Amino acid sequence: MGTWDTGHFDNDTAADFAADLDDATEAGRTDLVRAALLRAIEAQDYLDSDEGAPAVAAAALVAEQCPGGPPVETVYGPDEPLPRFPADLRLLALRALDRVMADKSELRDLWLEADGDDGEWHRGMARLRTTLTAAISTGRP
Repeated sequence: MGTWDTGHFDNDTAADFAADLDDATEAGRTDLVRAALLRAIEAQDYLDSDEGAPAVAAAALVAEQCPGGPPVETVYGPDEPLPRFPADLRLLALRALDRVMADKSELRDLWLEADGDDGEWHRGMARLRTTLTAAISTGRP
């Protein structure tokens, strides 16, 4: 996996996911985000980084729409406007992040090796998780 930085879209796979979002219809963008999250959640054994990276990028897009969500500010993210995502994607995004951060996850293993468990990538994942958890617990749009 070509990785340039610790951001949620700063790798080849996530940048390709953003391009797929730009090529999709508005309704199709929601479907692509949901599918990326579900692929990670439903992975049975080892979660390959090619499934984990789009799930993290999708979770970042969902978290951005939560109250106080961190903005996705990168040239590698989608250029086309995104629809308002349904609230049920918040729980899926949280579950996908949990799967990426669990044992048997290539993306987690790669970042542990490169940056330890307290590096910028892990802090970014924690920020996403905090945002999603707060939005789910309050139920605010």
